[in-house]
Amino acid sequence: MNDKEAVIKAIREAFGPNEYPGDRFLQGSFEGEEPYTEIEPFKGRSDWQAIPAALLDAHYSAPNFFSEAGLRFFLPAYLIADLQDELQTAEPLYLLVHGFCDLAVEHRLKTRIFVRKTGKTTFINPRRYGAMTFYDYARCRLSIFTREEAQAIVAYLKYKSEADPYHLHQEAIEAALNLYWLERAAQAPTAESLKQHLAEEAEYLAALTSEAEGSG
Repeated sequence: MNDKEAVIKAIREAFGPNEYPGDRFLQGSFEGEEPYTEIEPFKGRSDWQAIPAALLDAHYSAPNFFSEAGLRFFLPAYLIADLQDELQTAEPLYLLVHGFCDLAVEHRLKTRIFVRKTGKTTFINPRRYGAMTFYDYARCRLSIFTREEAQAIVAYLKYKSEADPYHLHQEAIEAALNLYWLERAAQAPTAESLKQHLAEEAEYLAALTSEAEGSG
């Protein structure tokens, strides 16, 4: 089994047991029409492994508008399609590495050169989010993944770095790995701990319901 196949296998094993969140819980952003347009085609698709790559590519912006539950469920479909070179437009790599290093480009106007920055230390929108930077947002947004899922993502990132002959994304991948993903893969809650938490919550709610019915 070559490296690519090993990474795909790791992704399937880590994300395969996840349950479909339900149609009502897929969309995370409700500003404008684009989030609805991008997320609607994913409703009812309870098997992410059966989603055609063409649909993923046609809705390359969907990961930006998924809820946390939606992103966690559908991300592996994008990762595997990317590894299999089936995507022309969608770039799941960007989602996993953006915000961990700074990027800057010069914008030359007639009277002045402006340096436009994005990435780790850049504020998102101070009027709305105060002092939150893209680094802060990335750590929050990506904290949804379990230890096993993070380990599969690390394998994906390492493969993408090693498979790129021009090293176009090497700096961004290394920053993401060192500042977040390696630690996440070692210390994040496990899938079993999530399962146990849900079982305890269900037991507690059942007990509350039983007491309420008994006192009625």
